[in-house]
Amino acid sequence: MFNSLSDRLTATFKNLRGKGRLTEADIDATVREIRRALLDADVAVPVVRAFTASVKERALGLEVSQALNPGQQVVKIVNEELVGILGGETRRIRLAKTPPTVIMLAGLQGAGKTTLAGKLAKWLKGQGHSPLLVAADLQRPNAVRQLQVNGERAGVPVYAPHPGVSSEFEAATGDPVAVARQGVAEARTRLHDVVIVDTAGRLGVDAELMQQAADIRAAISPDEVLFVIDAMIGQDAVNTALAFDEGVNFTGVVLTKLDGDARGGAALSVASVTGKPVMFASTGEGLGDFELFHPDRMASRILDMGDILTLIEQAEQSWDKDEAARMAKKFADQEDFTLDDFLAQMQQIRNMGSMKKMLMMMPGAAGMREQLENFDEREIDRVEAIVRSMTPHERLAPKIINGSRRARIARGSGVHVSEVNGLLERFGQAQKMMRKMASGGGIPGMPGMAGPGGFGGQRKKAAAAKGKKKARSGNPAKAAQELAAAEARRSAARSAAPTGAAFGNAGDFDPASLNLPKGFEKFLGK
Repeated sequence: MFNSLSDRLTATFKNLRGKGRLTEADIDATVREIRRALLDADVAVPVVRAFTASVKERALGLEVSQALNPGQQVVKIVNEELVGILGGETRRIRLAKTPPTVIMLAGLQGAGKTTLAGKLAKWLKGQGHSPLLVAADLQRPNAVRQLQVNGERAGVPVYAPHPGVSSEFEAATGDPVAVARQGVAEARTRLHDVVIVDTAGRLGVDAELMQQAADIRAAISPDEVLFVIDAMIGQDAVNTALAFDEGVNFTGVVLTKLDGDARGGAALSVASVTGKPVMFASTGEGLGDFELFHPDRMASRILDMGDILTLIEQAEQSWDKDEAARMAKKFADQEDFTLDDFLAQMQQIRNMGSMKKMLMMMPGAAGMREQLENFDEREIDRVEAIVRSMTPHERLAPKIINGSRRARIARGSGVHVSEVNGLLERFGQAQKMMRKMASGGGIPGMPGMAGPGGFGGQRKKAAAAKGKKKARSGNPAKAAQELAAAEARRSAARSAAPTGAAFGNAGDFDPASLNLPKGFEKFLGK
């Protein structure tokens, strides 16, 4: 959604790097570029004026002139101002002191209210609540049926006493105000602690339908009225938001279609113009593509600083704690990392959602956006197919996979042999890294990682070994005696070596003396 704005702002800040002092001309040029970027992103003109005026005032003050790095200080100021126009702080649902908490949804037709009702219900259920959906949209064709389908997918009951209309040629007969009132009473009877009322959308600022929304609000006295707005509608978002604020006096905003490719100015305008906070954001078509809106994190995404906190929260919600404990035990026991473990980790990552979305939350992701756009999400499926085409023995000991085995695995997984070779090569590198980390040596290839077995530790060991080497005496007679003694020790060692086959005596071979991975003993014939 904010790719264009993010690219423009990032390019603007690059011009400030390395400057020990910023002149007034530098600041004017930066503010001018920020103004252009915001206007191109369809941000409302009054918001742009207030934003750039505040940035310029702070940039010309002592806050920047006395900073050790003025360029970074300007970025910090822009980040703080962005957080301000996005609402300042995270706003959560205010729960009623006496359940149920009533939430009413309002907005234009096509903004995605009915889909969002299912997303919000699923999110609340994940938070430990027991929501009930109420189908009070009796005018849009099949709106009631759509809500019922979303409720089934979310695992949330739906109260729908009236079927609504099934075609645009059918006249609406039900009373949405009565349905909403009965839905709240039903939730109280069935002990649901949250009620979500889906109301009819409007094709524009329709006085009749706006009055209907006001009547529903008066009938159910909602604790929250959420204005659902399409983040792709641009400048018209402000006028629509003001009209709904006057008509139903909403308490919060929900942005939908943030995964679109529009310029996204609505998100930066509504909260600032109406004074009502953005509470939630819909980031995709799936019921799970829904998140609490954090102004500070959204500002970080726009400025290409990443959103690590959201990424961590998604990992905590989807990560299997038992699997994590099992892997931690393997590390503690220094067991080898196998292809079964590799497959389990891939599946855990898949549970977190889209790889593209996760990678775009990393700092500096804008610089590799083209590569991310070309990333094929099905790559994980191919990797899983390759690993599942291997035998249990091959997954535990991939070194035994020779040419014929690779050809068989490629045929079984429907890929080329080169893809099998590439996977095994990448896995070998991952296995080495895991083995190094498990032994306390840090990450291989990272200089300065001091520790037992790490880069710094190996260097110290080499220096210590070099220091232990005994210096040769400067006395010629004494030096000759030392050389003769060393030769005698080498001769004694050669005579003490066992005789037999070139690779040692087969009878003295003990498999237990090999440094094999734990659990490998079952593959050794006795």
